[in-house]
Amino acid sequence: MKVICDRGALVDALNLAGAVVVARTPKPVLLCVRLEASNGMLTVASTDLEVALHLTVGQVDVQEEGEALIPADKLTAIVRESADSTLTIETDAEAGHVRGEDSHFKIFGYPPAEFPPVARFTDEAQMEINAGQLHDLISKTLFATARENSRYAINGVLVERDGKKLTMVATDGRRLALAKGSLSKVEATDMDSAIIPTKALGLLARLFDDPAETVKIKFVDGQAMFATENATLTTNLVEGNFPPYKDVIPKDQDKKAVFATDALASGVRRAALLTNEESKGVRMAFSAERLVLSSRAPEMGEAEVTVPVESYSGDAVEIGFNPHFVTDVLKVVDADQVTMEFKAGNKPGLLKVGSDFTYVVMPVSLG
Repeated sequence: MKVICDRGALVDALNLAGAVVVARTPKPVLLCVRLEASNGMLTVASTDLEVALHLTVGQVDVQEEGEALIPADKLTAIVRESADSTLTIETDAEAGHVRGEDSHFKIFGYPPAEFPPVARFTDEAQMEINAGQLHDLISKTLFATARENSRYAINGVLVERDGKKLTMVATDGRRLALAKGSLSKVEATDMDSAIIPTKALGLLARLFDDPAETVKIKFVDGQAMFATENATLTTNLVEGNFPPYKDVIPKDQDKKAVFATDALASGVRRAALLTNEESKGVRMAFSAERLVLSSRAPEMGEAEVTVPVESYSGDAVEIGFNPHFVTDVLKVVDADQVTMEFKAGNKPGLLKVGSDFTYVVMPVSLG
C-alpha cells in the first residue's frame, strides 16, 4: 500500500477513529486502526467490538492499493505533530512507514486479517434524517444519560419512532431530557424503538460536517447503523427495558414562569459559585416580579442573585435544584426563551422549549 494524504484530512479521520479505540485491552489489534487503500480512496476503520467506525478520507492519491493495521495512538501522534501539508503512508510487510519532507517513521503493526470485520452500510436505509436535526436531538438528550449506572438501560438514549416522528429520551434517574424531531424518509421496519449507547451517539454527533446532509439509519441483528456520505457507524444496542418515561413527566403543573434563556443561565451560574459538595443546591424563589436565586455554603459564604421574569402565572413557590442540572440543559437550548413549570417545592420541575423539548429535574432538599 502507498498513499499520499492531505495531513489535515487524515488528522480529522484519525481523531474520530481513535475515539472508538479502547485504552486497554488484551487484544492488541483493538488498539489499532485499519487502513485500506482501494478504488482511489483511503478508508480508516476502528472498533472496540461494541462500536465500529468506517471513514473515507478525502484528498488522497492512491499509488499502490493495499491495507495495514497500525497502532492508533502512535499513528495519530505522528500525523498530528507533522508540519507537512501532505504525508506518504506505505507498508512493508506488517510495518507502516510515514514519510514527510524531513521525517520518516516506521511503526510496527499487525496482520490486517486479524482485525475484526467492520460493517459497511449496504442495501436501503430504513430511515433517513437531516444531519443537523439529528445532531440537535443528540445534543439535547445525551448530556442527561447515566454514567456507569448499574441499570444498564439508562446508560444509553431511547430512540422511538412513530410514523415520521422521532423521539429521543435520556435519564440518569434524577433528570430526564426528551427531544422530538422528524424523519425525512421511513421505509417498512419492525424496529420502532431501541436504546443507543452513549458512546456511539457521542461519536455520531462528531461525524456531521454539513448539517444539510442526509443520515441513513438501519437496525439489523441487534445493531444500529448510521451512514453519511463518508462514514458508517455501527453499534450494538443496549439491552434491557428503558424506564417508563411518560410516567415521570408531570402533567398537573399549575405555576409557569418564562425567562430569557441567557439571563436565567447567567443567574444560575453565579448563584452556583458559592456551593460545594455538602451544600450544592440553589434555592429558587419564584414570584410574579422576579426569580431570586440563593445559595449558602458553610465556611464559604452566601450568594443572592435576582433574575427578571418575562411572565409568571400561579402562586409564589420556592424550590431547590442542583444548579448544574439547570445549567447543563441551558447550554443545549437554542431558543431565546425557556418556560419553567412547577407544582410544589417538593415536586419535579419542568423546563420546556416549545412542544419539541421537555426537561424534567428532581428537586433537592436545602435543609
